Amino acid sequence: MTVRTPSSHETTRAPAVVCTIPTWNEAGNILPLAREILALGPGFEVLVVDDNSPDGTWRLVAEALKDEPRLHLLHRLQDKGRGRSGRDGFVQALSMGARIVVEMDADFSHHPRYIPALVRRLNSDPSIGLVLGSRAVAGGSDADRGWLRRAITTCANAYIRVLLGVRVRDCNSGFRAWKRSTLEAIEVEKTSSPGPAIVQELLYKTARRKIGIAEVPIVFEDRKVGESTLTWRLLVQGYTTVLKLRWWGFIGRI
Repeated sequence: MTVRTPSSHETTRAPAVVCTIPTWNEAGNILPLAREILALGPGFEVLVVDDNSPDGTWRLVAEALKDEPRLHLLHRLQDKGRGRSGRDGFVQALSMGARIVVEMDADFSHHPRYIPALVRRLNSDPSIGLVLGSRAVAGGSDADRGWLRRAITTCANAYIRVLLGVRVRDCNSGFRAWKRSTLEAIEVEKTSSPGPAIVQELLYKTARRKIGIAEVPIVFEDRKVGESTLTWRLLVQGYTTVLKLRWWGFIGRI
């Protein structure tokens, strides 16, 4: 595991917002995405968390960060997986001093234009500790998806809401803005989900600690470059993990 070392011209000021982006074979997307995020303002930084992608995603980032002090790389060589990389990204962002951490996908399905709205909502109410980019509230939508995928998403959200008792509409959203205090309160470093179910695990932990959760509408668009890593096996595994999370909550493990 390697982490970007700040160069001598960088300041020691803690970043206002660190956007963590777990990546696997996103060479066609990652640099354009990072540029759009960094263009939002000087208070935004990007942390790419790459699991040694065969397509060289991490190499592109390692080269680009030489000229961009607000771009960072966490290059992971062991214990790979969406959940592990997400956890390590959060931990690293906190160690960088981030006041707000945004997590998002690398394929532009989570578009950077929504980040300011997520951050504004997070800062608008002291009781809110997590804001979701939501497809399921007024103004949000799931674009470019067939009826089957939309039906699966709707059913999955209902299943998660009932089983975990969370009062949000888009339980599967991986586009999220967190206050530092929330990630510390839920002990994000102890996250156990190895795969995409990290999304539900952290949502459940936040709800159980009665931290306010809000939703901001987004339009979710299918990727234009590259291939999705989400498979039916991972989907089924995620729903099984939700059952495990409910049990852990019942016995006080979460």
